[in-house]
Amino acid sequence: MISDTVIIDGYVDEPACLGVPPYISPYIRTVAGVLKTAGKNPAYFTIDQLRKDPFTTAKLRNASLIVMVAGTTVPGKYLAGTPAALTEIQQLGASFSGKTTAFLGGPVSFGYSDQGGKKAETVTSAGWNGVLEGDPAAALSSWLSGGEAKGMLSYSDYDTFAKAGADIIQQHPFYPNVMLELETAKGCSRSITGGCAFCTEPFYGLPRHRELSGIFSEVEALYRAGARHFRLGRQPDLLTYGVSGAEFPKPDADKLRKLFSGIRGAAPELKTLHIDNVNPGTIAHHEDAARDALCAVIEGHTAGDTAAFGVESADPAVIAANNLKGTADEIFRAVEIVNEVGAVRRNGIPELLPGLNFIAGLAGETPETFTINRAFLQRIADAGLLVRRVNIRQLMPFEGTRAYTNNTIGKHDKEFHAFKNEVREKFDIPMMERVFPVGTVFDDVLIEVSGPVSFGRQMGTYPVLIGIPEKLPAGAVVKAFVVSYGARSLTALTYPVRVNHLPISALKWIPGISAKAAAKVVSKMPFKNADEFCRVVPSAKEIAPLLDYS
Repeated sequence: MISDTVIIDGYVDEPACLGVPPYISPYIRTVAGVLKTAGKNPAYFTIDQLRKDPFTTAKLRNASLIVMVAGTTVPGKYLAGTPAALTEIQQLGASFSGKTTAFLGGPVSFGYSDQGGKKAETVTSAGWNGVLEGDPAAALSSWLSGGEAKGMLSYSDYDTFAKAGADIIQQHPFYPNVMLELETAKGCSRSITGGCAFCTEPFYGLPRHRELSGIFSEVEALYRAGARHFRLGRQPDLLTYGVSGAEFPKPDADKLRKLFSGIRGAAPELKTLHIDNVNPGTIAHHEDAARDALCAVIEGHTAGDTAAFGVESADPAVIAANNLKGTADEIFRAVEIVNEVGAVRRNGIPELLPGLNFIAGLAGETPETFTINRAFLQRIADAGLLVRRVNIRQLMPFEGTRAYTNNTIGKHDKEFHAFKNEVREKFDIPMMERVFPVGTVFDDVLIEVSGPVSFGRQMGTYPVLIGIPEKLPAGAVVKAFVVSYGARSLTALTYPVRVNHLPISALKWIPGISAKAAAKVVSKMPFKNADEFCRVVPSAKEIAPLLDYS
């Protein structure tokens, strides 16, 4: 029996909000809070659950109220879930009975495109009663109270609804292994100058900062509901939490220390506390204050964290044409400063590293742009700096942004793909080796895809994809030992690496052991120690002391 009221999670991905599994977005939790405050007990389903179980989809027809949250404004590649396609949204709408009131909400209200390199188009809500305009929770609350289905939440109401809807996470198929995106602010300080030409965050206006007490009460409610993994992701620049009044506000480290200590007080046994967006221009304009703020983050977070930088382009012409956050020199300096503070390791894992985002198709782009971007990345590599990852995507312009009418979409596709392939081959793999050397051990790797090679990740911000050449059950949590590298992934074996129990298919991944040598190793098992092992495969002498011979 499905509840009379249903929330469908079509997943969201915005510049300052992620809600693709294992993440569950704030939109879902505040919408749930609105419904619970109104005396309803909503059922929750992800779009992936509906895909797998058509019978559940059929039963939705009996619901009296359905709210679907969906929309990706910065689409990427996903492992554990696939955002709802426009055709799916429309098919769902067409399947509801006349007694069902159904609303769409979330970034889908800005428009929809299935990939970068195409303009987002206005979504027709065929089969749906309408779109929740503005904040889905505010619009829904207004409608339930007899008003129009639109509105923006005050943070006072946000706090109430976020707390009331916290236990909806228990219905997520990944529970308790869910990542909770926490909102600390909305809006962009660079709205003063119009913001970046492509970005939807200025649609929210100048920043509004959430009070600490509201954040802590939400975390406490989520913690009581079983949450252990958190990310301070719903804001365009975490370093400027609590400060405003300028295009590049000066960070206040004490406010960040209060934020992190309060979250830890509300969730004393949390396992993950990461961040997301950091404006590199903030760091470049306020080096000392930003360094202190980054230190405050490291004091309060958990290791393996990533500060996502919106670089977009290193080409001065593109930077100027799109009002981007900083020059190439300023971005480089920001990368240096994050490395100075965050490249230290805890249990073998760097504390905090920058992640770089590039966008192709912006105004001012020429074939030379990609040469300039290559040189910028080479400068980082030559300086010995660490970067957690490089995201490269094509522009998806939304109506209302300057990039919607002023862009170079489709003009340099050949150069874009060549640049992307070269970065994957010549930058990413050496950087992976630098960041996660052979023998690095990852704790708590959640297996998301089971198979002859199982794939998993740690909970966190941009966790590296780890392929393990063993069939492990989805949902299992294991330790992993790095043995090799792909362009955007690692190959690892479960840890401890018990050599005497490994099949040939796994042994051949150990550095220094070829497929032929692996067969020889199996024939000589068991080994008592590293010396015996090295006598059979001398080429594996460097890694042999790190293996287990029990």
